[in-house]
Amino acid sequence: MDETAAPARTGVTRRALLGTAGAGLVAGAGAGVAGAVALDRGPGAGTAPAAGGALGAARVPFHGEHQAGILEPQQARVQLAAFDLADGAGRDGLRGLLRRWSRTAARLTAGEPAEEFENQVALDAGPCSLTLTFGFGATLFDRTALADRRPPGLEPLPSFPGDALDPARGDGDLFVQIGADDALVAVHALRVLQRQAAGTAALRWQCAGFARTPGATPHPMTSRNLMGQIDGSNNPRPADDGFAATVFAGADQPAWLAGGSYLVFRRIRMLLDHWEALPPDRQERVIGRRKSDGAPLGAPAGAGEHAPVDLSAQGPDGGLVIPADAHIRVAAPAANGGAAMLRRGFSYHDGLLADGSPDAGLLFLAFQADPRKGFTPVQRKLSRGDGLSRFLRHEASGVYAVPPGVPEGGYVGQQLLEG
Repeated sequence: MDETAAPARTGVTRRALLGTAGAGLVAGAGAGVAGAVALDRGPGAGTAPAAGGALGAARVPFHGEHQAGILEPQQARVQLAAFDLADGAGRDGLRGLLRRWSRTAARLTAGEPAEEFENQVALDAGPCSLTLTFGFGATLFDRTALADRRPPGLEPLPSFPGDALDPARGDGDLFVQIGADDALVAVHALRVLQRQAAGTAALRWQCAGFARTPGATPHPMTSRNLMGQIDGSNNPRPADDGFAATVFAGADQPAWLAGGSYLVFRRIRMLLDHWEALPPDRQERVIGRRKSDGAPLGAPAGAGEHAPVDLSAQGPDGGLVIPADAHIRVAAPAANGGAAMLRRGFSYHDGLLADGSPDAGLLFLAFQADPRKGFTPVQRKLSRGDGLSRFLRHEASGVYAVPPGVPEGGYVGQQLLEG
C-alpha cells in the first residue's frame, strides 16, 4: 500500500508537561510506548520512545489523509458513543456541530484543553495517544436531506442466526470512537463532545472498553480477550498486498468518501461461565489456536501466533488438526472469498446480569472498504458454522460511513456537506 504519513507534530504542550511531571519512567524493555513526540500517522506505526519516558505524552495528530484511530496501534481504553440529531437541526446544524467537534478533537489530541466546556477532568494528563474517529449512520442522510448522497455500503445489515439485538444500544446518526491510553482522557473527550452537541444532537448510547495497557508485557504483543485467547493475530497488515483495498473505500463509492472507510460495530457478550467450564484443550479446538502462545494447532512449539495456518493438516487418526468448525477455519479469508476486515476489538465488563452471569465480552470494531463484501459474508458463515458462536450473543449493532481525514483548517465530513 502506498501511504504518505502526515508530518509528525513535535513539541510538548503545557498539558503534556503536566502529565510528565511526577510520572516517572515507563519500565519494560521493548514496550515502545513512552515518549513526548507524536505518533507517525503512517500505516501501522507505533509510538516512538523519547526523552522523559512518559506514556501520557504520546500524541496522534488529528489531521491527516485518514482519520486517526484506524491505522494507529490500539490504545488501552475506548469510549464508544452514538448521537441522534435533534429535530430541525438539519444540514446547517450538523455542519456547525462537526466544525466544533473537529476543532475540539484537534486541540485535545494535541494535549490542549477544549475551547468550550472544558471540565478539567484531564487537565493534569498528557494526550495519552488520544484519537477521535467519527462516523455517519444511514439515518443521518435522511435527517439532513442528503439521501441521494448516502453511500451504498450503508444498507442495513441482514439478520443473522442467534442475533439478540437491542436497537436502543446500536445504530445512531453520528458515531464516535474515542481511544486513549488513559481512561480519564477518553471520558473527558466524550463529555466535552456531549456538552458541545447540546441542542443539536443527543446521546443515543454509550459504552466503554479496555485492552492491555502498552508496556504491561515485556515486549509488544497482540492482546488477549476475556476468553483468554490472543485475539487479532490474523489481522491484515498495511504491508500486505491489497491492504488499502480491504480497508478504505474504493472507486465504487461516492467521491466524498474517498480515503474513508466503513465501520461495523457489534457488542458481543461472551458466555464466560459456559466457556470457562471447558478444559483448555477443548477451548483450543473451538478456536483453532493454542492458548499459551496463540499459534495455530499443529504448529511446532515456539512457532508463535503468526505461524502459517495449515487448514489441511491431519492428525495420526486422519482427522483434521484444526476442526471443521474451528473459528479460525470458518473465519479465514480463504473460506470467505477473500473477505477481510481490519479489527480493533476491546473487551468490556459491566458487572452481572439478573441471572448472575457476567455482562462481559467484546466491543467488536471492524474497518473495511464495504460491509457487503467484508463483514456480512463472514458473519453469515460464522453464525451458521462457527463452533465459537455457541458461546457468544450479539446484543447490539451499528454500521457507519467513516469520512476521510481532515486537512488543517477543515472539518470532518466537509466533503459530504460542501462537495
